[in-house]
Amino acid sequence: MFNEFDRTLSNQDALRRRASPLQRLHIDGILLLLLLVLAAVSLFVLYSASGKNLELLAKQASSFGLGLAAMLVIAQLEPRFMARWVPFAYVVGVGLLVVVDVMGHNAMGATRWIYIPGVIRFQPAEFMKIIMPATIAWYLASRSLPPGLKHTSISLLLIVIPFVLILRQPDLGTSLLILASGAFVLFIAGLRWRWIIGAVAAVVPIAVFMWYFVMHQYQKQRVLTFLDPESDPLGSGWNIIQSKAAIGSGGVYGKGWLLGTQSHLDFLPESHTDFIIAVLSEEFGLVGVCLLLLLYLLLIARGTVITLQAQTLFGKLLAGSMTLTFFVYVFVNIGMVSGLLPVVGVPLPFISYGGTSLVTLLSGFGVLMAIHTHRKWIAPQ
Repeated sequence: MFNEFDRTLSNQDALRRRASPLQRLHIDGILLLLLLVLAAVSLFVLYSASGKNLELLAKQASSFGLGLAAMLVIAQLEPRFMARWVPFAYVVGVGLLVVVDVMGHNAMGATRWIYIPGVIRFQPAEFMKIIMPATIAWYLASRSLPPGLKHTSISLLLIVIPFVLILRQPDLGTSLLILASGAFVLFIAGLRWRWIIGAVAAVVPIAVFMWYFVMHQYQKQRVLTFLDPESDPLGSGWNIIQSKAAIGSGGVYGKGWLLGTQSHLDFLPESHTDFIIAVLSEEFGLVGVCLLLLLYLLLIARGTVITLQAQTLFGKLLAGSMTLTFFVYVFVNIGMVSGLLPVVGVPLPFISYGGTSLVTLLSGFGVLMAIHTHRKWIAPQ
């Protein structure tokens, strides 16, 4: 027994000596390379989309730096250590959402930020994009799977609390994404298909209820605009009409960097945030969009591999949910900008301007790296 234990330790030491510098830092080289390429693409496109605004570009670059630092720190944490602190993070996250609801900073008709004058302004809802799936993964990992009615109900309650608080801000897009991130954990945990079918069947009555009793007038208008943008081409339909015009005018190869007319002549609103892919499509065409989608596809594929190789149930549930949620972020933004989905104000991951969102995304990939690199050596049979 002692000889086998000594042999295991010596093999582990040999593996550590053979590890690359990135592996010793618990950094996944493939993910890091893809994220750095996306960072370069973001700064390149953002320079044009912002009208050559160097100050905005510097803020985005600093957010990338802060996010990469957060990713590096989080990657050092073992999944079991993270799981231990998940309940505390959930309580803090919900508490911050309550603070936003009571005394949050209002901007553009929405109260979504906590503002400390001269220090920082941040959006607590962004942090729930990581905390929410981690909480459900933590709760289900110590229970028998597939989850029964009791554990499913408790999981749904944990999901609904932040969902309602974010919906009150109001921020329908983020609240739905956080709802989806928690639901993905339940799905990966083996939720019974009859319950999934029942939930899908309940979408219509829930949508009707939300239309009459939950959704604000501007949110209803977004749905109506999605169904018929040309009904108000100079008002609520302006954004999506100009976005589709920018996408279509780019053709196959695009007009060239800094040569887009829709954004530079101010026809396209929010060109550096939610609608930035329309700028990319106009200037780099179908080829540029396909290359960006390829980068996203490679990230999602790597996240899937990490999910399959995860050695703990907590890690598998969390990595799978975060990978699926990242796919939804990309799908929703591109769908709304191209007119396939209603506009819900979801930024394009890593490309759109936004500090809190960027730091949160990179922190999420730090979690994936931690799950992948903190694996125990298993002796061959």
